Amino acid sequence: MSALAEKIAEALARAQTVTSDFDLNPDTVLPEGRRLRPAGVLVGIETYGAEPQVLLTKRSSALKHHPGQIAFPGGKVDAGDRDVTDAALREAWEEVALPRALPRVLGHLPCHETVTGFQVTPVIALIEQPFDARAEAGEVAEIFRAPLAHVLDVERYQVQSRRWRGTRRHYFTAPFGPYYIWGATARMLRGFATMMDLQ
Repeated sequence: MSALAEKIAEALARAQTVTSDFDLNPDTVLPEGRRLRPAGVLVGIETYGAEPQVLLTKRSSALKHHPGQIAFPGGKVDAGDRDVTDAALREAWEEVALPRALPRVLGHLPCHETVTGFQVTPVIALIEQPFDARAEAGEVAEIFRAPLAHVLDVERYQVQSRRWRGTRRHYFTAPFGPYYIWGATARMLRGFATMMDLQ
């Protein structure tokens, strides 16, 4: 196992706390008995270049959920998926043409609840060989990479806010160049950064 894989595996093995889009908004009252839809996203770390990078997408502006936002490849669990990992690998193939057998899955980050009613499980995996990335036109506007060192730097994360459905909502951001990484993606990455920072 590579030093990076070993460090990530050790971080994932520690006790973890679930996260949500409401972490910074403690006054939010969530409905009792709400039913969340399970989803899986792939936090793919490419290790074959000069420095490790995280594979990210900019979602199509035509999508119903989170249009135009920065996201990991992934989506809701379908009936044919074995589990959230299978869903994340399937979606990564569909969205960015990442071969399903290529990622080396190391484990999962804590589940994350989104404002759109999903319980998202981030699947951490190493991508150790290059592949021909292609954006699925209906879902993905752009594919890009952010240095792992950038997203694992806890100091890069800031709290910003905007009005949403009549109230002010606070959220994490971690901008990278022209890409505004925020919301659920930034929250999950910050949780990952915090876990890795403890070592």
